[in-house]
Amino acid sequence: MAVVLVLVLIVVGSVLFHLLSPWWWTPIASNWDYIDNTIIISFWITGIVFAAVVLFMAYCVFRFRHREGNRAAYEPENKRLESWLMIVTAFGVTALLVPGLFVWSRFVTVPGDATAIEVVAQQWQWSFRLPGKDGKLGTSDTRDVTADNPLGVAPKDPNGQDDVLVQAADLHLPVGKPVKVLLRSIDVLHDFYIPEFRAKMDMIPGSVTYFWFTPTRTGTFQVLCAELCGQGHPLMHGVVVVDTEQDYLAWLGQQQTFAQLSAPQQSGSAKQPPGKIMASNLGVAADSKLSRSAQ
Repeated sequence: MAVVLVLVLIVVGSVLFHLLSPWWWTPIASNWDYIDNTIIISFWITGIVFAAVVLFMAYCVFRFRHREGNRAAYEPENKRLESWLMIVTAFGVTALLVPGLFVWSRFVTVPGDATAIEVVAQQWQWSFRLPGKDGKLGTSDTRDVTADNPLGVAPKDPNGQDDVLVQAADLHLPVGKPVKVLLRSIDVLHDFYIPEFRAKMDMIPGSVTYFWFTPTRTGTFQVLCAELCGQGHPLMHGVVVVDTEQDYLAWLGQQQTFAQLSAPQQSGSAKQPPGKIMASNLGVAADSKLSRSAQ
């Protein structure tokens, strides 16, 4: 009887902990409430199965406990039971998979007005590339990675000359605008994960993966690597700041472009180091105050 009581208490305690727990979703900063709904559906299905199995175990322990004179009966097959198990299992698996397929379809179907940005991972830091004044990202390739071109931007692609490079620093995004995130790894497997965005994806060397999201509230959010990528994996953190439009333009106007980073090496000038060149020609700010801060 003690075993039966423990099994029943496990079920009751698990259900109460799920319903009354103070630890729930982190604040949503993206449009992916569909993912939350899918997780809730999975919780309920697996929770019902868990409760049913444990309570059935408790019933069996009680119903078929040892009593003097009773003997066990061996039944090698029970077609009725097997049929019910097959139907219930098929229904449960379908209910778990189908919502995820709908969410996945939306997850990889990027809206036409989304702005493409690139996330580049390497042991053990995050770097980012944003389109410049032309609104287009230039091509990139791991084979173009050098000490002077750490993100591997194609030097001969005119679309990449005004690309904004954010190396091992915070990424800023405007609130309320969809973003297509192109994911590229320079060395090993990484995974770009921002918990509040409800979005993550593996980054595979030699491939470009992607997903999209729309930031729905301003704030500062931590970037994590969700793939074991070596000794420094626990320290591979980054920051994404979701800004208002005005704050985003102010930040963007202070960033460096690929052409400006490359210019000192191309001209041989040692008077103006790359780290001090500002993207004053981005054309993203209208007022003179912003222009002065970008110089």
